[in-house]
Amino acid sequence: MTTGTAQNEAQMEPQLKLGVTLTERIGNTPLIRLERVTKGLDGIAVLAKAEWNNPGGSVKDRAAWSMVRDAIERGLLRPGKILLDATSGNTGIAYAMLGAAMDFPVKLVMPRNVSPERKRILQAYGASVEWTEPDQGSDGAIRRAQEMAASDPEKYFYCDQYSNNANWKAHYETTGLEIWRQTEGRVTHFIAGMGTSGTFTGTTRRLKELNPGVVAISFQPDGPFHGLEGMKHMPSAIVPAIYDPKLADRNIEIETEAAYVMAKRLAREEGLLVGISAAAAIVASLRVAQEEAAAGRRAVIVTVLPDSAEKYLSERFWEEE
Repeated sequence: MTTGTAQNEAQMEPQLKLGVTLTERIGNTPLIRLERVTKGLDGIAVLAKAEWNNPGGSVKDRAAWSMVRDAIERGLLRPGKILLDATSGNTGIAYAMLGAAMDFPVKLVMPRNVSPERKRILQAYGASVEWTEPDQGSDGAIRRAQEMAASDPEKYFYCDQYSNNANWKAHYETTGLEIWRQTEGRVTHFIAGMGTSGTFTGTTRRLKELNPGVVAISFQPDGPFHGLEGMKHMPSAIVPAIYDPKLADRNIEIETEAAYVMAKRLAREEGLLVGISAAAAIVASLRVAQEEAAAGRRAVIVTVLPDSAEKYLSERFWEEE
């Protein structure tokens, strides 16, 4: 039988911290080596960060956590405030996940035509959503969020992922360092898509500090009307304030159909079910890989797979042969 003294001593013991917290699961994602789709490209390694391993299922967990943490530390997101932002989906899901875990309300503005899976996930987390017209795209959602924030600044903390420096800093502090460590400093090319531009901006800045010789290549849709959800065609879109056009050594334009074809190819040849922007990242990476192989150069090409296919399985292209 435990004595009263022993019980008191047990109660005074520091609380055991077993397992990990939700936010401790963000980052440190695996680097996957592609094998079958790179067959014949001698001397070339194509590696991809599996960002669906983050707790919210996408690369946007990194930026959302960085922006939320920064806002709390600066007193911008405090009790009584509602986090507000425009999103095409993944950042909104990350906000909703964090809001549920940390007990703050989340209000999102999104185009009405986002995938049904995204809508169901946001509903499950309990986020409030205002829908904008599909033909206005992500820019329409941004304009509406700006209007809401301006009309009631005491009610909302407008996170503004497109202008928030904590967005790209998340990747400067984590993604870039992870890639450097996981490739043992041998990365030669870094490739990422243009949405908010946070992933490309932060990772590129870190990698070029570590090795100015790393070639940084951005990619974006080939036109204003496209199916690469979350991506921006910069010449025709509201350009994010955090976007730095001087960072990219080169930009590649990707066709929506090429991304659809690659998504099915990755599923059937690599066993990887990835999202549409992730498939586009591999399209861009393989184009660079083929160029490097044709020139007889060796290369370690690293890209980011923002999410898995779980939010896109309702898309019709999966059924097309």
